[in-house]
Parts: sequence; structure tokens; C-alpha cells
Amino acid sequence: MHKAANHNENMSTPVSPVQNLMTRDSPAKVSQEAKEGKQSCCAPHRFLTCLHTAFPCFENRKDAYERGDFSKGHSIASDHSTLSTSDVLNGNAKATIFTMSELSKATSNFSASCKIGQGGFGIVYKGKLRDGTVVAIKRAKKDMYEAQGTSQFQSEVNMLACVEHLNLVRLIGFLEDRNERILVEEYVANGNLREHLDCKFNVLLDLFQRLDIAIDVAHALTYLHLYANQPIIHRDVKSSNILLTETFRAKVADFGFSRTGPLDSGATHVSTKVKGTAGYLDPEYLMTYKLTVKSDVYAFGILLVELITGRRPIEQSRGIDQRITVRWAYKKYLDGRVTDILDPRLPKTDVTCCVMEKMFDLAFNCSAPTKQDRPTMKQATEYLWSIRKEYQTLSQSEHNQQHSGVETTPPQNQAIKSPLLSLRRVLLGDFTVAVQMIGMSERSLWC
Repeated sequence: MHKAANHNENMSTPVSPVQNLMTRDSPAKVSQEAKEGKQSCCAPHRFLTCLHTAFPCFENRKDAYERGDFSKGHSIASDHSTLSTSDVLNGNAKATIFTMSELSKATSNFSASCKIGQGGFGIVYKGKLRDGTVVAIKRAKKDMYEAQGTSQFQSEVNMLACVEHLNLVRLIGFLEDRNERILVEEYVANGNLREHLDCKFNVLLDLFQRLDIAIDVAHALTYLHLYANQPIIHRDVKSSNILLTETFRAKVADFGFSRTGPLDSGATHVSTKVKGTAGYLDPEYLMTYKLTVKSDVYAFGILLVELITGRRPIEQSRGIDQRITVRWAYKKYLDGRVTDILDPRLPKTDVTCCVMEKMFDLAFNCSAPTKQDRPTMKQATEYLWSIRKEYQTLSQSEHNQQHSGVETTPPQNQAIKSPLLSLRRVLLGDFTVAVQMIGMSERSLWC
């Protein structure tokens, strides 16, 4: 969902990187009630404590709820939790049931001029409701009704109706009548992350914005895993499902593949068919059909690599050694050639390289081959906040240096060493295996 112009009313007045960072919500500001979708972001030292006490898994084993994957025990939940869309009317779910007449009028009878996107689910239209609200209207393909379309539609309705968070696309209503299935969602005006990484709108995302987008996505996934009414696994985290507002706030969209997480006490996973997108699929889930919240963590790690490099997870047009982006990036990373994997359109300053390395540390640990070696999304969020805080400090220092003309110690020497650096050697052997599994999954899914 996007519009072709007016992507940011403030783009004509550039904002300095330091100002850009300071306008974002701090951990203190987002520490409000979880029900309002503003989960608590603890101070970075809590993440360090958690990391050192539970190395190498990052996990606080005293609190299964915060851990998010309920790793004690071995029971599993079944794959039969899809509800009828009529269930959204029960309880506290908020969703309006629209008529075909209302939606036809909102889109000028589904005119091609209102079309703003198209995906596996169907066509997306921009519409205006009777009260003037601009919305995105997703009309399902006709050939999906007899197959997975109904269950995918019901899944998305039920998931969206029960969640409310600043960084999640909000469901406004739906229509399910005979051969029509339509979702009415919040309209997010500035396209998706993949389009911006491709510079489709001729606006390059700087590293500050990319870091903030990563934090927004991490907040959304943490909410789904820990603070929703029941644990939710998105299962299709990818750049094209991250929508951006005109102020470049990120909102996670497309709940068609989402699943509720383990509900039974002691359950470790849900057994289900493999669904997702090639390049983002958790290799452990791909091999075992066991889905956990850590599958989202894996996809988030791949997304971080995509944010920093600007490349898609699979680059079919490149040579075999560069085709799988995470494999190419990890090899360069281990060789100490970090600047080679930074998006070439971004400036390579001391501060940029310092922060980029820390983001890669987190990305490669999120995409570890087994779930035990991945952090939870809450831990990843806290670590991203610590990176952001350091980025702000170093940028301010660099800014002051440029204006004062006084020589100071290079920023990379001032930086706090990443707590994840020590895990590189531990995970290296396993990561090589994981890369092979990734390559296998991508070949099979792209055939």
C-alpha cells in the first residue's frame, strides 16, 4: 500500500541525525500499559545481565513468560485453532462488518484508479468511507475461496481484531459474504520497506531511519509474542510486509499466515505445515515443522541484514557466492570487511561503521540455526535501544567535533563493545550448517 507522492511533508526541511533520533519515543515513554500496545523497554543493562547469566542462549530461564518460547517440557499444541470470522463480534474485539454496497462506493466500484497494490491474497484498493476515513481495502482473489483463502482470511481477521499496537496495522472491519472476502484496514500512506530500500520513491533511508524501523518492528513482534491476549506468531515477517507512515514509523502488516503460539502449560511449539517466504524461513521450523516465536526472531534477523545491506535475502541475479545475502554478509563479517556489506548508498563514517557492526552482531545471533541460541524479541528490542542510545551519543560527539574543529578520539574507539561479539566463535560452526539448510530451503521453495 502506497501513494506515489507526498511521502513526507517534512522532507524539504532536512532534520539532522541527532534531531531525528531525539524525536523518537524513548524506552521511558513506551513503558506504558501493555494493553495499549506500548510494551516496557528495560534499560540496556538488563539485557547485559540476562545475556551473561544465561549464555549462550540469552534467555532468562527463571521467567518462561518473558522468554516467549515456553521451552520447558515437550508437549505440543495442535494446528486446529482457526475460528470463524463471526467470532470477532464476541468479547472485546473491535471490527465493523461492512456491506458490499458500502465498499463498492468507497472504491468507486473497485476502480482500477483506486488500486494501490497486489499480493498473494488479492488486490488492495485505496478507499474512502462514508465518514471520510481513508482506508486500505484488500479484496481476496476469487480462486482462493475453495482452497486456503478462507482459512487465511479468517486467520487475518481474528488476529487483527484482537490486537492493538502503534506498530501494527489496525483492522477497521471486514466483509465475508458468499464469494466475497474483504479486509478493511488502516491506510498507511508511504509504501513498504522493500520499496524504500529499492529507492522506488527516490528517497534514501539513512541508517538512523533504518535503526528506528528495526526498533518499531521489534516492538510489534514483542507485543505479539508476550502482550497480546494469547501468544501470536506472525510467520511472515519480511520487508514487503513492513509499511511506513509519512514520518517513517513502521507498521507490521499481513497476518494471513499468523498462528497462535503454544497455549498449554509446558508446550514448546505448535506443529503445523510450513508457511512463509523463501529467505526468511527458520531452517529449524522448515526441517521439523515445529513453529515457535523464535521463528519470528529468525526472520527478524534476516530483516536486519536486509536493512543494513539494502539487498533482498535472495539475489537471484548475483553470482553463487553472493546469491544468499546472509551467507555472503556473514563471510565478509568474519573476514573483518564490514564496510563491504553496508548499503553502498550510505556514507561510511566511523559512527556508521561502529553502529552497523553492532546491528550485524544482533542480526546474526537472531538468525542462529537453533532457537536456543536466538534471543527473544524483547531482548532484541532492548539491545537495539542500547545501540540507538550509543548512536545518539557518538553522533552528538561527531557533530560537536565538526563544529569545534578540535581533534577527538575516533568514535569507534569510544564505543562500548557489543555483548554479542563473544558469541561469534561459538555459533560459527552451527551457522555454517544453518547456511546450508537455508540454501536448501530456498532452492526447493523457488522451484
